[in-house]
Amino acid sequence: MFRKLIGAASALVMMTAVSAAQQFPERELLGVVMWGAGGATDVVARAVNPAAEAALGKSIVVLNKSGGAGAISTAYVNAAPSDGYTFLYGAENPQLHPIMGVSKLDYGSFYPVNILGRGVAVVVVPADSKYKTMEELLADIKANPGQVKMGSTGPGGLPSTVSALIKNAADFEVTAIPFDGEGPGLTAMLGGEVDFMPTGISAAAENIKAGKMRALAVVNAEAVASLPDVPAITTAVPDMAKFLPWGPFYGVFVKADTPDDVKAKLVDAFKTAATSEEFTTLMANRGNIVMNISGDEAADFLKKWQQVTAWALQDTGAAKVNPEELGIARP
Repeated sequence: MFRKLIGAASALVMMTAVSAAQQFPERELLGVVMWGAGGATDVVARAVNPAAEAALGKSIVVLNKSGGAGAISTAYVNAAPSDGYTFLYGAENPQLHPIMGVSKLDYGSFYPVNILGRGVAVVVVPADSKYKTMEELLADIKANPGQVKMGSTGPGGLPSTVSALIKNAADFEVTAIPFDGEGPGLTAMLGGEVDFMPTGISAAAENIKAGKMRALAVVNAEAVASLPDVPAITTAVPDMAKFLPWGPFYGVFVKADTPDDVKAKLVDAFKTAATSEEFTTLMANRGNIVMNISGDEAADFLKKWQQVTAWALQDTGAAKVNPEELGIARP
């Protein structure tokens, strides 16, 4: 009799869980943004949010919870119930938290509902620079190791990571001059303090359009729509192909043990939302590439991104923990 009661109770719990998943969502959801209001992740989240609300049929409250380079929001979502009602609007940072000693929590503990898109880096010089092509810049660096000055944002930042990737594929001994952000670095470059700088397209786009800067290459395997006349970096450095695609990215994540039916509904909603005109227009205007991938495809992207970036940081001395100790294989 006792076993029958236990069996009946278990069946009831399973039926309740299935019913809840089928009815999801029954109330409003909470989308936790990893960075503050007005930042790149916040802008992307708020652009896709209305279409996701329409697809789900419920409102999504957007909560900005910055701090700890994304560790605060990641821990917050990880501590929430695994029911899909609390999810993370996140960027790439958690994939580096274990390597940088920030947190043991990375996207391996989450399910990628959607990798919405990624940014693209670009190598820029002042408009009056003697370097007209990426090949000319590389030739001068090879001929004069350590003499060419590169704008940087410090170890682990986008410029230093791009530099490390190029260095693993070509002769690239430069002197990195650190600045407090891409904006100050680009301003210093225009003032002649450095010769070139890798940066995000969104940070350099206006100066490129205004004719103040020249883009030598996009850090991508092919040209991008926002800069169609700028060659891919693989034209000058073919061996860079093994590290690409690379760049900052934006996505939607729930806890890994969220019920499969709930995951499926979120995947369908954000797959539709990522095709909305508001979202695709914003991404294009900011020089980002829409990816709109989920599940295994997204997990493979996250794994490769972590491998490439972690080992680039290790090779430049920026990593706090050896990726090998974390089981991250060299790409």
